[in-house]
Amino acid sequence: MKSSVERVVEIRTPKAIMFGVGASEKLIEHIKELTNEHVLIVTDQGLVKAGVVGKIKKTISNADFKVSIFDGVKPDPNKECVYQCLNLVEAKDAKVLIGLGGGSSLDIAKVTAALRINGGKITDYVGIGKLPRKGLPTILMPTTSGTGSEVSPIAVISDPDQHTKLGIVSPNLYCDLAIVDPTLTVSCPPNITASSGMDALTHAIEIYTNRVSVQMIDTLVLESIRLAGLYLKTCVHNGEDIIARTGMALASLYAGLGLGPVNTAAVHSLAYPLGGTYDIPHGLANSILLPYVMEFNRPACKIKFAKIADALGVKGVEKEDEKAKIAVEMIVELSKEVGIPQKLREIGIPKEAIPKMAETALNVKRLIKNNPRKVTLNDAIAIYERAY
Repeated sequence: MKSSVERVVEIRTPKAIMFGVGASEKLIEHIKELTNEHVLIVTDQGLVKAGVVGKIKKTISNADFKVSIFDGVKPDPNKECVYQCLNLVEAKDAKVLIGLGGGSSLDIAKVTAALRINGGKITDYVGIGKLPRKGLPTILMPTTSGTGSEVSPIAVISDPDQHTKLGIVSPNLYCDLAIVDPTLTVSCPPNITASSGMDALTHAIEIYTNRVSVQMIDTLVLESIRLAGLYLKTCVHNGEDIIARTGMALASLYAGLGLGPVNTAAVHSLAYPLGGTYDIPHGLANSILLPYVMEFNRPACKIKFAKIADALGVKGVEKEDEKAKIAVEMIVELSKEVGIPQKLREIGIPKEAIPKMAETALNVKRLIKNNPRKVTLNDAIAIYERAY
């Protein structure tokens, strides 16, 4: 394994990223750069009811664009959701897709856009680098601070048949424009703010401690960890605090930028069966498992765990071993303070499912291989049992 100093890193991004309070107000001028025809918003019913979608639709309509809405996205959407969205894209002959919502809406927009141009089925493109061409133009507008999907080359779709999730990884999934406007996250409810924020923190920690980590990305994700530690609690308990919302939006963005060149590891692998079999939202699954995987990994990366503790604001501790232990404790404490369940049994996972889940998790090889400490079947079972 090459060290982070030796490995050559290639960093790709969307064609453009707009970040800041009010960034969404620039939407129309960027749509005009991509099309003068039909626009389709890919979103969920919660955002429709909250009035967020209506405002965006009105803005687009007032600029004389035809606009339609697909609001069938649910948490951890499955393959059928993609095909339903694709049917509407084809019926309306939409030329630009706007993903508006959490990571689920952004991923559905990305995969739908890809299938519209490339044809075929989702399963044709599962894995790394199998998508031959870029899809329809896409604009991604996150309303949560968590997945970083707006700046990643990854889309994940649930597969109920295999009781897991299907990951598509390709530079052709990068969007044309990512608009990260913290004001769009203000309506995000506390429980989703908490789990999505812990998801962003999971990304940052797994990228930083990754077997193929690189110094350039380390700088970004350490700042992501610092920002999440500083602002997540405020976002959960005082969601209208725009300074905190901006900090968490930046934390999510920085972590998202590391997903392409580095990606995640065992937390995500172990979380996949929770979503694929039991429909546990992705962010919640990661949030629960993060401390248990960190404790498993601690012997393999004490120095980096000590730096995580530093980023989270540890004071008065000098020894690296002690700081590494405190890093895990600080994550547990943060998780509790934002209301994350601490055990799998609290979210309805049956204990007898653990062996099968462990087998499924180890099959997510593109992620499990990144873990700083090798994970065997017995290790995976033991992690689940400690989390139970």
